Amino acid sequence: MSGGKGYNDMDGIPARRRERSTSSQAASGYIVGPVIKALKVLEYIGASGRDVTLTEVANALDIPKTTVFRYLQTLSATAFLHHDIPNDRYGIGHGFRSLARTDRSLQRLREIAMPIMRNLNRSFNETINLAIEDKGQIVYIEIVESTRALRMQAHVGTRDPLHTTALGKAILAHLDEPDRERILTHSLAERTYRSVMDADAIRRQLKEVHKRGYAIEIGENEDVCMCIGVSILDDLNFPIAAISLSAPIQRYSLELVDLATAALKQSSKEIAAKLQFDRMP
Repeated sequence: MSGGKGYNDMDGIPARRRERSTSSQAASGYIVGPVIKALKVLEYIGASGRDVTLTEVANALDIPKTTVFRYLQTLSATAFLHHDIPNDRYGIGHGFRSLARTDRSLQRLREIAMPIMRNLNRSFNETINLAIEDKGQIVYIEIVESTRALRMQAHVGTRDPLHTTALGKAILAHLDEPDRERILTHSLAERTYRSVMDADAIRRQLKEVHKRGYAIEIGENEDVCMCIGVSILDDLNFPIAAISLSAPIQRYSLELVDLATAALKQSSKEIAAKLQFDRMP
């Protein structure tokens, strides 16, 4: 006899609990044991707060020395650990510290930007995006979506080409020429029939973007969407991120561009000023 609380007819176990259990078992099939052990080695050394020996790690984690040695050598080769060869000790390396610093910096950028992004969202009721450049692409790190219909396809973690997005063009326009050229000399992807793929045409666009202080694209990255982007510059005028307003093309107007551009520029300055204040002694 079937119960009324989602119980399985055969064994009386709640169906939802069975689903979670099955899901966990399926997920465990994708877990790589050696990776977990290597991360435990890294975690142990990080928590130790000092350089440690191979024997210490093996004894503490109850892992064979030969296995621990391979993990230590691999983590040292990737700079997540530092191997003090004369003393044969292992400590946290610059690769790990760099990753931690990057994570802290991105988290602080999000914390500062989110209230400002929410204000923009309330003012325009359009999607507000925050993104950084990574390996020649835009990576969305925060998005505050519009409550209206026809939202953008992007979500946090999405990657898009620099040259097809207003966010990317805003960043490209403020990169040093060698860095910009390394990106523009690669094959440029076509996202829609409006995407500009000619490097010389993009260079001309970027000069105008740099001059006026904002970028705009209409249907270059998504067929039905337009976007206005402004870079967030540090005290050396390096584009550490960009902020943008996205909307369906049907809501595009010169008035929206004028109002959004002014608001985005002001927001960019506020974020940059707060980030700079954080770095002051």
